[in-house]
Amino acid sequence: MFTFGIEHEVAFLNRDNQFADYCRPTSYNDFSAIIAQLPLYPGDYPRLIIGDAGIRVKRWYLEGLERFDTEGHMLFCLSKGIEIRTTPHSTIQGAIDELTDSFVLLHKVALKANYTPVLISFNPYRTRFIADPPFNAYEEALLQLSPEDSSALLSMLTYGPDLSFSIQGWSNEALIDLGRKLTYYSPFIIPFSYSSPFYAGRAWDGLSVRTFLRTGLRPSVLVFLDPDAPMVESTPSLTKRARIPAEIGRIEFKACDACDDFHIYASLFALLKGLALDTTLPGRATVPDANLHKLSARYGFADPQIASTTRTLLQAAEQALSSDDDYHLLAPLQAMLEEYHPLAKKLTGSYQTTDSIVAALHQSYTQYHE
Repeated sequence: MFTFGIEHEVAFLNRDNQFADYCRPTSYNDFSAIIAQLPLYPGDYPRLIIGDAGIRVKRWYLEGLERFDTEGHMLFCLSKGIEIRTTPHSTIQGAIDELTDSFVLLHKVALKANYTPVLISFNPYRTRFIADPPFNAYEEALLQLSPEDSSALLSMLTYGPDLSFSIQGWSNEALIDLGRKLTYYSPFIIPFSYSSPFYAGRAWDGLSVRTFLRTGLRPSVLVFLDPDAPMVESTPSLTKRARIPAEIGRIEFKACDACDDFHIYASLFALLKGLALDTTLPGRATVPDANLHKLSARYGFADPQIASTTRTLLQAAEQALSSDDDYHLLAPLQAMLEEYHPLAKKLTGSYQTTDSIVAALHQSYTQYHE
């Protein structure tokens, strides 16, 4: 009934132990060389999108912003990192296993190229993206095509996952209703993932600057519908036209920060699945509540309202999955709710000890360190 897939953005420190983003001139060539050494799986297609520019030809691809000339020809790509995507899986564990395998391969190849994968969900040094050279008329027009395009520049600073799932047999109306439900409850789901506690080169007063800045500009959830189906008009968007048949009916939960422990993704998938099957929770919203997301971003479960509502969500998901094989995946979330130690706290703790953001970033993905 369900299928699951993940897109996970990876940031890096370069050979000079600096944060490798779009302002580092070697990043594009170096990232391209890393991807070139990773395998191609022809059987992945047509389930995965390649795109017009041909950048997404593997399970790993450059994540960044394409620059065009005035005629629409791509000139170059400003890269902020490398994204891993999985193929669709019939089980949560299948998606997690593939993500893990793909990350291990990327980690191995990147280290040989003197690039170190690190986990962060918002660029710890840059506060805004400035186009250099300035955008031309063709590029400006591209940025006005949809609400998401108009805020695309913010995504040059963010690193986060897309947790995607599809449900067979659901109508467009049911899918849209679920999208509204997950949008409403988004600020109570995402504190499990918080991992962006730095801003402008110093510690930020909160747990997720990514959530604090992106909510209201970017969607929490996107529902992909048949291109001929009526879309919901909203800013940010709730619905989007599917680009390939395999994308029709996909629910894309976009509000989480990135996690360096992929088991958290498994638990979040189980929570989303439980909320999809739940019939008791009344909350619905077409656009994310910016104020609640900002509250959540600063305090997470230290805020009583956030913690209380999340507890209600877990209870609803547990009831909905009571006879499901994925029920056990909810237990880690219950433990995290009761004793809250997101990666953001680990990162700021390291920063307070070392006075170094780079040293703090080295504390991520520790299970893959040799």
